[in-house]
Amino acid sequence: METNLKIKTQQLAIALRNRALKMALDSGSNGAHLGGGLSAIEIFATLYGAVMKYNSAKPDDKERDRLIVSKGHCVLAYYTALNSFGFLSDDELLLFEQNGSFLHGHATRDISKGIEFSGGSLGMGVPYAVGVAIAGKRARLNHHVYVIVGDGECNEGSVWEALMSASHFKLDNITLIIDDNKLQYDGESKDVLNVGSLASKLDAFGFKTQSVDGHNVEALYNAFAQKAIGKPNAIVANTVKGKGVSFMEYRKEWHHSRLTPEQFQLAMAEQPTLILKSDD
Repeated sequence: METNLKIKTQQLAIALRNRALKMALDSGSNGAHLGGGLSAIEIFATLYGAVMKYNSAKPDDKERDRLIVSKGHCVLAYYTALNSFGFLSDDELLLFEQNGSFLHGHATRDISKGIEFSGGSLGMGVPYAVGVAIAGKRARLNHHVYVIVGDGECNEGSVWEALMSASHFKLDNITLIIDDNKLQYDGESKDVLNVGSLASKLDAFGFKTQSVDGHNVEALYNAFAQKAIGKPNAIVANTVKGKGVSFMEYRKEWHHSRLTPEQFQLAMAEQPTLILKSDD
């Protein structure tokens, strides 16, 4: 990964995390999915900042890369990324979780806003993404399909049925990203349903699988760049739920919760400095 791109992507991740915390604060008593949103920040920063092909001025371009966000409760990372790249305005971002807003706690499909899929019904995004990838192959479209799922979501049988199909149809135009933060709403994923090694299972299902530090933008970028030919791709991103805020990290209570002004100030005090350059 070229040095300037690495620095810009790291800075983007800092900006997204800061903005996500402010969104959570502004959601008031409605609260927000903080834990899984913060664990996915670097994934979204790398995809939008360095990997995916898209144009916010032409959101329905047939050749665009598709991002299917099956893990619907990571919208703090999702919406802030869409805002950073012109799909959502600053004013629209302020509508998050407000009455009558289209920016719900789980994203609702709106191609004009860069939202490809209505997330939140866990286990549905991967089958949808496989269908999109098959359609893209048949139409000979030059795009790649990325789909983000949670490790807890991998308890759903529909995920594995879809992965078998991706392998069977040799869908090398799809990349599965598992946000493996090892926690879900009911507790540690291994205690709720221990599926063992996700990487080993994906290998057995016929994927080219890579396990990386999901908070290292360079490691993520390099993994995205190493796409297979003739087989689907998978990245197991090892992450921390609530990443970047000490009192949220590894705490299932922050899967969805309200952020008070006092907690917001504590969280912001822990964030790295955002360096702005004159040529940015």
